[in-house]
Amino acid sequence: MAVLTPVLHDDAVELTKAYGLGPLEKVEGIAAGSVNSNFSIRAGGLQVFLRLYEEQDLAGARRETATLEHLAASGVPTPAPLRRLDGDLVSIVRGKPAAVFPWRDGSMRCQASVSPDDARLVGGALARVHRAGAGRPAIRGRFGYEELLARLDSIGASGHPELGPRAGALRDALARAHSDRDTSIPRGLTHGDLFRDNVLWDERGRISALLDFESACDGTYAYDLMVTVLSWCVGDDLDASLARAMREGYEEVRPLAAAERRALLAEGRFACLRFTITRITDYALRPPTEGPRVIKDWRRFLMRFERLTALGTEGLTRVFGV
Repeated sequence: MAVLTPVLHDDAVELTKAYGLGPLEKVEGIAAGSVNSNFSIRAGGLQVFLRLYEEQDLAGARRETATLEHLAASGVPTPAPLRRLDGDLVSIVRGKPAAVFPWRDGSMRCQASVSPDDARLVGGALARVHRAGAGRPAIRGRFGYEELLARLDSIGASGHPELGPRAGALRDALARAHSDRDTSIPRGLTHGDLFRDNVLWDERGRISALLDFESACDGTYAYDLMVTVLSWCVGDDLDASLARAMREGYEEVRPLAAAERRALLAEGRFACLRFTITRITDYALRPPTEGPRVIKDWRRFLMRFERLTALGTEGLTRVFGV
């Protein structure tokens, strides 16, 4: 699923020379992710990670890698891209922009294994992204209100017997959620997708790396925090101990303004609908393909939306302990 463009032996040889990595020993695709092509390369006794950008152009890849270099230098636990011998952060492989990163060993948490200490560490790491990215230029996101409305149009026109009729109700819910958002709260560079599969952990229970800044864009920090809470702190229901620990970990690094606290419910409801809609268009309506297929159930985020709506502002305040 994540090797959309093959990297041949000769391609890898030229790449390793460009980075001064030493003789190529091995290159193999990594079956993880859904947007870019990812590879493990071993050269000169070192292992590195190669990413081919399947959707970003050269300018976009350069912008992302420069941002990652800045974040890593600012204390965010994410590997900085390696520079080529000519000083550039981006290469061209098989006609696609490509970047090479130091390899980071680590494991991913399953939902049942997430502890309050984990949630606190993730909250702090997210806050470091927001602090380090403040003032840096950030692109407009691909999942704003207008873009989600266009996706709802495609759902309604899909002819799918179950999903097509849902488009109208989702459109109404999205309009209400959008109108409830406070556009004046602090914003800047956000990760946008800090799910459990985008964080690696070392054997001592520390964060080894934050991964996949593909969705990084301009957005409100409260929205990014709620995306992360909804990703890490929900099993069958919103776990108050995890959510509170994540909020506390975040505020140890970057305290939330009063307006941001008030905005958490609206930002969370919008985030739930964003992932409900995109999981319908990107997964549920995707034509069947041969081989393994990534499944992300839109119903899981619709459940989160309904739970947040039922909690309301007072209920969510109790969950977060604020």
